Amino acid sequence: MSRKCQLTGKKANNAYAVSHSHRRTKKLQEANLQWKRVWWPQGNRWVRLRLSTKALKSLEKKGLNAFAKEAGINLNLM
Repeated sequence: MSRKCQLTGKKANNAYAVSHSHRRTKKLQEANLQWKRVWWPQGNRWVRLRLSTKALKSLEKKGLNAFAKEAGINLNLM
């Protein structure tokens, strides 16, 4: 499985690490992803998702069903 948020689609970003002498080397800025078990009331079960911490915050506000519908995810397959 790729390092990508299943709800928001966040993934790694290419960037430069800049030293004091301004030498630039390429680095990868990974998204802060966490495995999280989320209760899905409509399905009456737990769903295990790989989410960014930003998505966890938004999930509490929007709700799992609305967020998954927006992302185009079928929770029955999870």
